[in-house]
Amino acid sequence: MCGILAVLGSSDDSQAKRVRVLELSRRLKHRGPDWSGIHQYGNSFLAHQRLAIIDPTSGDQPLFNEDKSIAVTVNGEIYNHEELRKSMPNHRFRTGSDCDVIAHLYEEHGENFVDMLDGIFSFVLLDTRDNSFIVARDAIGITSLYIGWGLDGSIWVSSEMKGLNDDCEHFECFPPGHLYSSKQGGLRRWYNPSWFSEAIPSTPYDPLVLRRAFEDAVIKRLMTDVPFGVLLSGGLDSSLVASVTARYIAGTRAAKQWGAQLHSFCVGLEGSPDLKAAREVADYLGTVHHEFTFTVQDGIDAIEDVIYHIETYDVTTIRASTPMFLMSRKIKALGVKMVISGEGADEIFGGYLYFHKAPNKEEFHQETCQKIKALHQYDCLRANKSTSAWGLEARVPFLDKEFIKVAMDIDPEWKMIKRDEGRIEKWILRRAFDDEEHPYLPKHILYRQKEQFSDGVGYSWIDGLKAHASDHVTDRMMLNARHIFPHNTPTTKEAYYYRMIFERCFPQNAAKLTVPGGASVACSTSNAVKWDASWSNNLDPSGRAALGVHTSAYEPQASASLTVGKIPNEHMNKVPKILGVSSPGLTIQS
Repeated sequence: MCGILAVLGSSDDSQAKRVRVLELSRRLKHRGPDWSGIHQYGNSFLAHQRLAIIDPTSGDQPLFNEDKSIAVTVNGEIYNHEELRKSMPNHRFRTGSDCDVIAHLYEEHGENFVDMLDGIFSFVLLDTRDNSFIVARDAIGITSLYIGWGLDGSIWVSSEMKGLNDDCEHFECFPPGHLYSSKQGGLRRWYNPSWFSEAIPSTPYDPLVLRRAFEDAVIKRLMTDVPFGVLLSGGLDSSLVASVTARYIAGTRAAKQWGAQLHSFCVGLEGSPDLKAAREVADYLGTVHHEFTFTVQDGIDAIEDVIYHIETYDVTTIRASTPMFLMSRKIKALGVKMVISGEGADEIFGGYLYFHKAPNKEEFHQETCQKIKALHQYDCLRANKSTSAWGLEARVPFLDKEFIKVAMDIDPEWKMIKRDEGRIEKWILRRAFDDEEHPYLPKHILYRQKEQFSDGVGYSWIDGLKAHASDHVTDRMMLNARHIFPHNTPTTKEAYYYRMIFERCFPQNAAKLTVPGGASVACSTSNAVKWDASWSNNLDPSGRAALGVHTSAYEPQASASLTVGKIPNEHMNKVPKILGVSSPGLTIQS
């Protein structure tokens, strides 16, 4: 992932302003350590920090059309760029970069070309012929993007909040699937799939159609000119990503450059569920497997850096981002610049354990739609920023535009969890890859129960975080929480602890408004909490909060007390003591 920063229509076109834009752009250098560039046209500035994945030698940005009248700064990967180049035979492309097509598509089609792009992207395009500009973000929001407004009437755009928060009067998340046009003076949604209306689809389930759509999504993401691998937790989603990648890597350009044996990466506490399962899948697939272990103290020590990089105070996102942040650093140290990951399947197929309680297919489908729409604030944010913190790119095939269309067109009756019929969560995905002749995975992995990433790395990780927060947030602080933090008031000591760190990093009022809130159990939306009356007393994002579903669920009486603020001592005494644990640092086994 690259880092982009644009200042459009500034009242100041001086050298001092250029220096300030460069200074702010350097706050994004972790996203793109390979090169930096800036283009100024009058009172508009386009800056870029590059992570070179395609055409590392000549694809530096900003990018231009033939006469340099159109300039683009972009963070993304355009998987169909070769096909798009062929559709414009009269154009001369300056580089081999996949993003080079954007300026030329704009020349050919005007502002209505964005839906032609198959990939992930955030970009700013400046047309110097009339001093107009457009800003666009990919369909689901896999790449991060913020927009801000200066007192002088300028518009600011940045891959991360830290690029613009100090210089804007107001800023907010740029919505996924939208385009901002200076000519029209506002936002419009360019991504308009049928599922967005949340109407109930009726297409029958065809396992082979679903399988092929996912294989296609993985194959197109093998486009790379640099070393890559897969993130492998041993759960269903990452294991399918690894299996399909291993099956199709031979014969690709990547295999010719870097070899046909796939590298896989996993992180966890010593003895965690994910490490064991991932090792088994890696052995089955024959990958070169790299296993990273961390201690609870390692994770706690990284929390402030994690919150600075991922720019949220959401509890479940921080819990899951920390191991991913630590792992990404080690992966990059091995010389790898791109990884393929399994985010998105739980939202599309209703894979979270609380979906066991969905009362009917209508509410099941509506919940999946709402979860996908919110991904840019949760798992996409985590996957993008945890990896980009170390100049690593994450690609997510489950969130391929065409795959989502196929999966979300299926009658949701097929997705419903029916344990009496042997249909567990994500049954239709499991069934699609249950091939007796040419198996993708061992059966017990294919049908392994869902583990949220923050649980699978080791249950004591979350327990340790709660204990640490309890040592730093007093009961008196919790009593005043609603006065100190009236917006999205933290209801647990863990949430309060994260919020304090966030507001030290990002003190502006607009910053706190970029983070979602609301009641949740096991990662549900607030609407789904009502599916089970007992959940309202157990509002924790861990999958173990799905009482009566998870095989290692919290004890009911203890779980209620975990909404900290009033934790009796007898419960705290049961929490593992982690503050005195020695911390040798991350270890690697290959």
